[in-house]
Amino acid sequence: MNKRILLAEDEAAIADTVVYALGREGYDVRHHLLGGALLADFAAAGADLLILDVGLPDQSGFEVCKAVRRTSTVPVVFLTARGEEIDRVVGFEIGADDYVVKPFSPRELAGRVKAILRRGTGQPAAAGIGLVHDALRARISVDGVALELTRYEYRLLAALLAEPERVFSRAQLMDRAWDEPEASFERTVDAHIKSLRQKLRAAAPGLDPIRTHRGLGYSLSWHGGPRP
Repeated sequence: MNKRILLAEDEAAIADTVVYALGREGYDVRHHLLGGALLADFAAAGADLLILDVGLPDQSGFEVCKAVRRTSTVPVVFLTARGEEIDRVVGFEIGADDYVVKPFSPRELAGRVKAILRRGTGQPAAAGIGLVHDALRARISVDGVALELTRYEYRLLAALLAEPERVFSRAQLMDRAWDEPEASFERTVDAHIKSLRQKLRAAAPGLDPIRTHRGLGYSLSWHGGPRP
């Protein structure tokens, strides 16, 4: 059965593009102009993923997400013209799985949606290695045991879990994890990755899912075997 996606977007041109791009990938996309209409549809029939414009006419996408998070861990992707770091942080803190700034490539959005849906709705983000990300509680666990992570360790691991197998540069990881990435050093990422590896191995001996790609950055492997 096709995955059901609900889209709340009041700009017709953007909505048409998203519906077409995701429809080509085989998804069943239902478009709503208002956040309230999307919430009603979701309450009645559910969905596998929500795409929310932040600036909706009746209520913000953030408010819609908060309402959804009271009862569901369904994946949420925000669409917005805002590019400020604070808006991305707010989005992730209230339970977003990804944040796409306009203008964006429909192909890129489809790729991100596909990556998110791979890990299921509220299920393990990387089932093959026993990692579960509870975005609502800002908690990542290994085989049911929550990891004791610092704020930046949590954000780094959450970013890697959101798109398994994707190679992130240090700059991309800094942009996702740090409040002021321009004020940090890329070597800071290396230090936090080292700490994450130690905590993962301590939680589950032999668990080593973070891969180093020399000259490129880091990725998270579904299999969690030894690092190259």
